[in-house]
This record gives sequence, C-alpha cells and structure tokens, in this order.
Amino acid sequence: MDFRLTDDQKALRAGVRELLARHFDRAALRAAVEAGGVLDRKLWRELGAAGFFALRLPEEAGGVGLGLPEAVLVFEEAGRVLLPGPLIATHLAAGEVPGAAEGEVVVTAPGGPFVEWLAEADVVVGDVRDAEPMVSVDPLTPLHRIPDGDWGPMEAALLTAAEQLGSASRTTEMAVQHARERAQFGQPIGAFQAVKHLCAQMLVRTEVARAAVYAAAVSGDPVETGGAKLLADEAAVRCARDCLQVYGGMGFTWEADVHLHLKRAWVRAERWLPAVLAEEMEAAALLDPSTGTA
Repeated sequence: MDFRLTDDQKALRAGVRELLARHFDRAALRAAVEAGGVLDRKLWRELGAAGFFALRLPEEAGGVGLGLPEAVLVFEEAGRVLLPGPLIATHLAAGEVPGAAEGEVVVTAPGGPFVEWLAEADVVVGDVRDAEPMVSVDPLTPLHRIPDGDWGPMEAALLTAAEQLGSASRTTEMAVQHARERAQFGQPIGAFQAVKHLCAQMLVRTEVARAAVYAAAVSGDPVETGGAKLLADEAAVRCARDCLQVYGGMGFTWEADVHLHLKRAWVRAERWLPAVLAEEMEAAALLDPSTGTA
C-alpha cells in the first residue's frame, strides 16, 4: 500500500500551514498563553471559514468533502503550532451541531475523566455533570475533571495522535535548528556526537509515529489507531523532553516555547484513549484478533 501523499494532499498541508502562519504565529501563541484560557472567537470563525471544521462534510452539505487522511494532515499542522481550543470536538460535531462547521459555535466533549474548554464552550456533547475545574499543566488547555467520563470515538484518538505527531515534528525541527546555531567550545553543539544522536533518535521516533498515524488514517482500524496513539504520544512527550535537553537551561525558561509542547503533549496523552487503554487494546488483539482472549 502506498502511503505517500498525493499532490492534492501536499497542497492541502501547505495551505493549512500558510493559513496558521498568518493567523496563529508565535506572537498569537504567546498572546493566547497570556489570555489564560480565553478562546479567540475571531480565530475560531476564521478556521471555520477556511473549512477546518467542515473538512469531512460532503460538499452538498456545505463541507469540503475530504476524508480522514486529509483531516489527519490538517490536525498535524494544528499540533505543530499548538493551536488551542476544543478543535477535535468541534470538528466531529460539524454537521450535527448547527454552527459548528462554520466556527460560529464552540463545541467540547469529554475525553475520559477530563473535558477541555468547558467554560468557553457553547455546546457540550456528552455528560459533564459534577464537572470540577482543575489546574491544568498546559496554560493553553483549561480542564475540568468529571467522574466516569466516556473516552469518546476512535476518530478523536486518531486526530489527537495527529496533533501529537505535529508537535513531535516541530520539537525535532527546533532541536536541530538550535543545535546548528548554538556554539560551545568554538563549534556548533550539533557537532558533538551526543547531540547528534539525540536529534537522530527524535527524528526516528517521529517518523515511526508518522507511519503509524498515516496507516491508521487510511485503514480506519481501531487496533491500528490504538497503536498510532501510543506511538504518537511517546514521540510527542519524548521529543519535547529531548528538545529541552538540546536547549539546555534556557529550554526550561518561560520565554522558550519548548515547555509548551511538553505540557500539551502530557495533556493530550491522557485524553481520547490514554496509554493504559491503548496497551490493553493492542494486547487483546495480539492474543486473539477476534475475541481478545488467549
């Protein structure tokens, strides 16, 4: 099976990257951090107008008419720039909740014991009774805790994996760029073997996750989606940590963006099929693909 991107898919990815560069650059990212959990409604409507949420709706329903593989590419780009907001819940609600496709309505939904952006949402899909606000490690993802929350559809897990993949790709690029520019002992730190190996491991981890995420997007198989989520979570968290290592002490400062990738990766890893459930799914499939028993 050929998983190489088509020309149309490459154009879609480039267009989304250009769109986000215009509307959510680093200055906008920092402004969102300072806003402290206030969603930019103007940006949300711009995303809606660009077809971000209506990507998979049929054209006769006002959508773009694309499929899950294309949605994965779009959410990968969102993950690269740490685009905030309940993107996945609103995307999945397009066509079901009036105004979601156009970005006029913000939709959120539980992803396990957590629900994000509850205070900013216009519509909540699912039971969030007894939701209690909690301190989120990620300043760009306000959270509420709910008892016995539903883990949501596998599509949500795959799109989350795509976001994790985008973040892993971006932190790998950041590490390589810093290794080229930062000099110690009269030469770039990227010339040192330890830093070379760290960056190489980041690249391998990211590309393995990319293959799994793209394959799951094509097959739509729940077990492959579980494996993709596991690999993408690991790539996002470990690449962010390794990027911090390459940056050294300055990577831990508030002014650097590396810590934002790590914190978002931690949050995503606990939502929409966390590792413990994905591992159980993979183990059951290995034991017996039909029944999950030995």
